[in-house]
Amino acid sequence: MKKKQLIIVIGVTAAILLLIFSSRMFFVIQPGERGLIFRPFTSGLDKENIHHPGFKIIAPWNDLYIYDVKEQKAEETMDVLDKNGLTVIIETSVRFNPIYKEIGSLHEIFGKFYVNQLVVPEVRSAVRQVAGRYTAEEIYSTKRSEVEKAIIDETNKSLSENFIDMRALLIRSINLPTQIQQAIENKLTQEQEFLAYQFKLEREKSEAERRRIAAEGESRANKIINSSLTNSLLRMRGIEATVELAKSPNTKVVVVGSGKDGLPLILGDN
Repeated sequence: MKKKQLIIVIGVTAAILLLIFSSRMFFVIQPGERGLIFRPFTSGLDKENIHHPGFKIIAPWNDLYIYDVKEQKAEETMDVLDKNGLTVIIETSVRFNPIYKEIGSLHEIFGKFYVNQLVVPEVRSAVRQVAGRYTAEEIYSTKRSEVEKAIIDETNKSLSENFIDMRALLIRSINLPTQIQQAIENKLTQEQEFLAYQFKLEREKSEAERRRIAAEGESRANKIINSSLTNSLLRMRGIEATVELAKSPNTKVVVVGSGKDGLPLILGDN
């Protein structure tokens, strides 16, 4: 009887302990997540064994850190200074996820709040550094694509060195103080108008040159023709034409000419 009671007491005690510690023993890692185990009394943080989605049982004195490794997005709006000290407002959007096999190192250095401790500061740092190398006009218009590429390259390099896979970084907008923006836009408009005027002048010069060359060619051709038209050649061409006319069935009357060239005159109708 006592043995049976002892078994019941042990069973109830085990059930109570299991109920108490179940939240620290039983875990489900969802799709798009990875897990790390921390063993405080033995090996510490196990960075080598990354746990994949599924049901997990661990000792209650150990800890399981679950990381969301799906693609995430962070958006930032920041005031930065150009190389001349003017304020530029840049809005960015970065898409990223932790490198699956490196979440142990990521946890060890930055912890679960790595987005605010790593990703956002690195994006801000890259934007500020790149913006400081260009003028507001270059950032806003003339070298905008170059500025965007530099920001993307520098951010990607920094994050990849710290266990983050940057999928994309977008510069959503670049804004300047209204007065400066208006001045830049006016300048660009004037430059475009000047380029259009230059193009028109060049086109007109090309057309004038084409006409000059055509006129010179026509003049030379006329000179060559005129120099070749001798009296003998003209008389011979006239004779050839008369012969051809004489062969025509419509020819009715032939009057023999007695002019300077002595060519006959052929008259006739249908």
